[in-house]
Amino acid sequence: MTRTRMPAVYLPHGGGPWPFVNKPILGPAGTWDEMEAYMKGLGSVAATRPAAVLVISAHWEEDAPTTMSAARPPMLYDYYNFPPEAYEVQWPAPGAPELAGEIRALLERAGFRTGDDPERGFDHGTFVPLKLTYPVADIPTLQLSLKTGLDPVEHLEMGRALEPLRDQGVFLVGSGMSYHNMRGLMAGVRGDPRPGADSRAFDQWLQETTVLDASARETRLTEWAKAPKARECHPREEHLLPLHVIAGAAGEDAGSVPYRDVVMGTHICALHFGAA
Repeated sequence: MTRTRMPAVYLPHGGGPWPFVNKPILGPAGTWDEMEAYMKGLGSVAATRPAAVLVISAHWEEDAPTTMSAARPPMLYDYYNFPPEAYEVQWPAPGAPELAGEIRALLERAGFRTGDDPERGFDHGTFVPLKLTYPVADIPTLQLSLKTGLDPVEHLEMGRALEPLRDQGVFLVGSGMSYHNMRGLMAGVRGDPRPGADSRAFDQWLQETTVLDASARETRLTEWAKAPKARECHPREEHLLPLHVIAGAAGEDAGSVPYRDVVMGTHICALHFGAA
């Protein structure tokens, strides 16, 4: 069967279990409305229903790129100090053990040592956005870890190795946050203008980078720490590096910026490649 090439997207997964708890806990009313609407509409960016979804989540790092391979992945509530309902959320999508093996083979052919975790569950970088996008939870889904060291070149190379999956009906999702400085977020909520200014500068750089040709955008992403206010926005880059995997998997496909928002006083965005 011929499949349509799937897009690759980098999205912000927000704060903890935000769609499934009393939202004023995480900011005033309306804070998350646009993000929720974006995620609910995300399924329409692919021209056809995915055969599977592969998520590169900011919340998983291993010494070698590692796949989750459970046939029925459990839930992993990797957040703290939320109300009881946050620990009752369910998103029982099937896993994809065979695809996990194919992913490892692609990465190994590209020179990576890989790992496999048959017990890993869906962390909130996966189940929070995808429960909104695919509430029926019937598409096979799995995660791939980041690689410790968080080398931008290695994560671009990981993405290049995974690009063939897009022609097999696999929807690649990089789940992080384009701004991720917790002190800055709290300061922004209190009305400090500096996080907003920092995030605006970095957000502008991200948007400019995304729409460049593939070679130019990869060069800029390799040197992301030189971007305006880069370290102010990402003191540690685990929430940015899923973008590098997605950009590597984008190949020559054009990039776009379909979602922009101001959340908790800071500018954030989602970035798509090869979207319909």
